[in-house]
Formats: sequence, structure tokens, C-alpha cells
Amino acid sequence: MQLIQQNPDIYAYLASDEAVDHWHPLVQETAEALWSATGDAYSYAKMAFEFVRDEIPHSADSGDVRVSWRASDVLATRNGICFAKSHALAALLRAQGIPAALCYQRLTDDDGSHPVVHGLVAVRLPGGTRWSRLDPRGNKPGVDAQFSLESERLAFPVRPELGEIDYPELYAAPHPAALGALQGSADRPELWTKLPTAL
Repeated sequence: MQLIQQNPDIYAYLASDEAVDHWHPLVQETAEALWSATGDAYSYAKMAFEFVRDEIPHSADSGDVRVSWRASDVLATRNGICFAKSHALAALLRAQGIPAALCYQRLTDDDGSHPVVHGLVAVRLPGGTRWSRLDPRGNKPGVDAQFSLESERLAFPVRPELGEIDYPELYAAPHPAALGALQGSADRPELWTKLPTAL
């Protein structure tokens, strides 16, 4: 699949906004700690991905009913669904000058029912020319997402026969449907009723 930058300006994928708030002190502090343990962009990107994947549980796995949507809140509460965890990873990458995009899939149950949009991150290392999608959702039995820039190792490879879709667009800011669901939900049970089914 050919990934498509929604914004042709690469600097848009380094920007801070209300959700990807990489100028927040907690994001900066976390990014600096991870960078000091690595020292180069590739190693840092891998460590940031693994940190968000492994150290911030997906709230559906942990049972946490809180809804976080800002990257800084995700880091503070150690909680979030896929959209929120993607905001956190994008913020950590951008905090160290690594372009990061938000991107999405449409997934379903095994019988093709209950479609839902799933959030990912795409990274483009400085000096590189290609984007690579990563899934910081969090692993569990049956889910094994890994850091890989050459061949995708996502949590949920799409099944076109069930109507699942990889959306090719790379967004500099969260898609309004995803962000609106997060911001408009008081808790995770409410969020589950508001998740977008398509983009």
C-alpha cells in the first residue's frame, strides 16, 4: 500500500497540537530520558515505540475506565486506547525531531460485523524517504506488534474479505472522528458507543 501524506510539508509532522502536545514538560522529560538511553534516531524510535506499547496498558486490557486523549495525559495516567496511545508515541517521536503521522485502519469482528476504526502511527526517520507504520496498541495473546521499518508487524493485519481497510492517508493531526470520540466521552463505556466505524 502506498502511504499518502495528507500534508506535503514534512514539518507538519513535527508540529505540536492539543492532542500531540510534545512541548508539555512530561512529554519532554520522558523523551529526554529515552533519548539518553539510546542516542540515535533509530534506537530512540524503537525504544519510544516499545515504551508506549509495553508501559502504557491499553485500557480495554487493563479495565481502566478513564479516557485520556492528550499525549501528556496518556503518559501521566499510563492509560489509553489505540488513538490515545498513538498520540503519545507521535509526541515522543516529534519531541526528538522525528516526523510522525497518525494513520488508521478499519477493523471488524471475525464474522465481519462491528466495524471500528483503529489508530496507528507512521514514522519517517530523519534522512529517510519512506514512512513505516507502527502499532503501539499493546501486545496480548494473539497480538504481536513489533518495531519494524522494513516489513510491517502490526497488531491487526487487515482482512479485506471481511471489509477491513488500511486507510493510506497520513495525518499530521488526529482525525476529527477519532479525536471527537475521545473528547466527547466521560468514560470508556461511553467511548465504546462513540468509536467511529469508518473514516
